[in-house]
Amino acid sequence: MEKFLIAGLGNPGAEYHETRHNAGWMVLDAFAKAQEVTFNDRRYGFVAETSVKGRKMFLLKPTTFMNLSGNAIRYWLEKENIPTEHLLVIVDDLALPLGKMRLKGNGSNGGHNGLGHIQQLIGQKYARLRIGIGNEFLRGGQIDYVLSKFSEEDKKVLEPLIETSCEIIKSFVLAGIDRTMNLYNKK
Repeated sequence: MEKFLIAGLGNPGAEYHETRHNAGWMVLDAFAKAQEVTFNDRRYGFVAETSVKGRKMFLLKPTTFMNLSGNAIRYWLEKENIPTEHLLVIVDDLALPLGKMRLKGNGSNGGHNGLGHIQQLIGQKYARLRIGIGNEFLRGGQIDYVLSKFSEEDKKVLEPLIETSCEIIKSFVLAGIDRTMNLYNKK
């Protein structure tokens, strides 16, 4: 059975729940709910297991805090013997406007500390889904902005993005990164 690791980046703790930096966790929560699976507190993260058409998926919400996300991802890739081409990382992105998303098969970390740490530990050849959170903050206000909660208005913009992200996860597992990018990056 082919195995996949789907990692949604974020920070653990009630104070970070539904903050912009936890967009990755929000996507995985929605996907797990749709798959009717629950997360368990395991080594380096909350993990849920599910499958789609005979392909096993490990859903990971790292509890290492954003800047050390690579520790959790490397551990679960090694533990379950999952190749990096079967890894999809879902992450917030300041460079994309709220309501936009971009799927890539590899590339730089774009200044994102979570992706930067993953890159240090496993390289940059893995798929990532970037969820736009916008950049509506004053100079020097980046940290406060990414750790702020989405407004009700923002959540309305985010909801269809989360639904599409769940479709992307399934497509990535069933059709691969290239076909999924062709399908979803045009929208």
